[in-house]
Amino acid sequence: MPDYSVEQIRNVVLLSHSGAGKTTLAEAALLATGVINRRGKVSDGSTVSDYEPEEVKRQISINMSLLPCFWKGSKINLIDTPGYPDFVGEVKAGTRVAEGAVIVVCAASGVEVGTDQAWAYSREARLPSIILINKMDRENADFRKTLDDIRAKFGSQCIPVQVPLGSQSDFQGIVDLVTGKAYLGAEAKEAEVPSSIQEEVASLREMVVEAVAEADDDLMAKFVDGVEMTQEEILQALEAGTRNGQIVPVLAGSALQSMGVGLLLDILLSHLPSPREPLMAEGTEAPSPDPKGPLSALVFKTSADPYVGKLTYFRVYSGAISSNTQVWNASRNSVERVGQLYMLRGKNQEPVAAVTAGDIGAVSKLSVTGTGDTLAAKEGSEKFAPLVFPAPTMRMAALPKTKADLDKMGSVLSRIIEEDPTLRVHKEPDTGETILSGIGETHLEVAVEKMGRKFGVQMQLEAPRVPYKETITTPIKVDYRHKKQTGGHGQFAHVFLQMEPMPRGTGLEFANRVTGGAISRNYIPSVEKGVREAAQEGMLSHNPVIDLKATVYDGKEHPVDSSDICFKIAGALAFKEGLALGHSVLLEPIVKIWVTVPDDFTGDAIGDLNTKRARVLGMSPEEGVTVIEALVPHSEIMRYAMDLRAITQGRGTFTMEFSHHEEVPQNLAQKIIADRAAQKA
Repeated sequence: MPDYSVEQIRNVVLLSHSGAGKTTLAEAALLATGVINRRGKVSDGSTVSDYEPEEVKRQISINMSLLPCFWKGSKINLIDTPGYPDFVGEVKAGTRVAEGAVIVVCAASGVEVGTDQAWAYSREARLPSIILINKMDRENADFRKTLDDIRAKFGSQCIPVQVPLGSQSDFQGIVDLVTGKAYLGAEAKEAEVPSSIQEEVASLREMVVEAVAEADDDLMAKFVDGVEMTQEEILQALEAGTRNGQIVPVLAGSALQSMGVGLLLDILLSHLPSPREPLMAEGTEAPSPDPKGPLSALVFKTSADPYVGKLTYFRVYSGAISSNTQVWNASRNSVERVGQLYMLRGKNQEPVAAVTAGDIGAVSKLSVTGTGDTLAAKEGSEKFAPLVFPAPTMRMAALPKTKADLDKMGSVLSRIIEEDPTLRVHKEPDTGETILSGIGETHLEVAVEKMGRKFGVQMQLEAPRVPYKETITTPIKVDYRHKKQTGGHGQFAHVFLQMEPMPRGTGLEFANRVTGGAISRNYIPSVEKGVREAAQEGMLSHNPVIDLKATVYDGKEHPVDSSDICFKIAGALAFKEGLALGHSVLLEPIVKIWVTVPDDFTGDAIGDLNTKRARVLGMSPEEGVTVIEALVPHSEIMRYAMDLRAITQGRGTFTMEFSHHEEVPQNLAQKIIADRAAQKA
């Protein structure tokens, strides 16, 4: 493989709504550039980028794929990302290491939820972008309607630079509005523009001229004076305007028929920038993309493989990494040994001697390096700004199917989470369940399938138990005498407890008011230990007891038969008697939730929250969206990620945090207590 200079490299991320044709487009680009000699199918998993069994099963992209190809003396690193919203972490990683984006829009479906998100991701990463209206050969394809939709949603900077020649079954090729030439078929044979669409071409070309005039002061002067611009001037202004984000060219094509793909590759080279300076941690200086400078590389993805080991994806911003060397991990202050480097293309690994500035590579079996780390030449090197991934919103209990699965579950979960930073795992202390959190239900299901396929750990997902609590509502005084005589030393302890409810959020308090030595000072900790252990399991639903103060105020002991264990038992059983007499109630966790929805869906979102026993605290309008703040019982929003997606057509998002506990309504409490008793039985 020849060496490419920084100026000859393009790192381009493909973004779209799921099903708009990114993977088919990537396959067409690999075919056009001669990397592959026949087109694979998404349906049977024979494409270069979608090869995992989970992707074949669901017919969607799940993992980001690197697809380098070579076109007219340059290297284009295409980064194919998932369109399904559950796998947004892969999209975030892909946009971070790209210099440009191609947003693919289906000509029949128009701007969809995922298109909005793709646009938002490209704007957030400040990526110069190109929009491709794909599937012009599909039934109901409508270029003008889709173009108008794009301009209405994303602004007037979205300028058509191509127009399709025909559509649906009559789609024949592309007309370039700058050159005024038609390009027919997959071979892009040059032809004259048919007279039937010359009027439309002239109208759209005027839109291009106005856009470049607005982006260039010299051309604006010409435009105002009525002087005609040359083709070269228009093209140069388009390229500059695209690179600085003032213009977003809109193209047409059919990835399935390979029409317009070569023209797209040409525009990627001419309109999108070569590798640039990266985003750095605050207060640090960005390295220039110089192959001879000090090494500076960002790790943006980690893949767990049971055979190859850990595979680390990195983007080099300055200097170069060579195979079989050492580098400094600036994020972990550690030396890392680097083995054989690879250029990845889907699942295929091509060994390379080095990866230089601007390029992307991979290496296996790094010992300490993880996603987001900075690899550098020496200690004290500048670090990259961290990769920011969305917080998980869906929680499920992960249960091993066998004892063998239980033994291996912990280590395998840690490897899966290393691979996917949008997954989280924690042990719920009140229920003892292992909770796996992710972006959505499909996300969690895929993670469990991967654990079974890659590491042989079979798990199942269930709705997690709500961590209810219990407390008392009435102050009560109780005493318990523990006495046993079995020959020799007996057992004796007598404990008097006062129990009183406390304000929410107080927890469990223990106090000692024993006077006159009724109980020796050294036995008081044993009473407290018995009380706290008994508080782990209440009387109603066997959940922990909180917001209660237990005070030992009197008691008796025996000079021979009393011991620490006796007073622990007496304290515990006195506490349980107090729970039975103190009118115990069930408490449920209440969370504060912030729901962000487009204005059109505000009423539906509030109506849905009302069905979930929510109390809406307020609403804040913000540029076309409304943020709803509410308090809602945790039990009501266990599957809220799916509910909100259905209500808002996937456009709503939310975050939440624990707020406090409240008493469960009596009718619901009875059902919860009955269900818990059945589980215990």
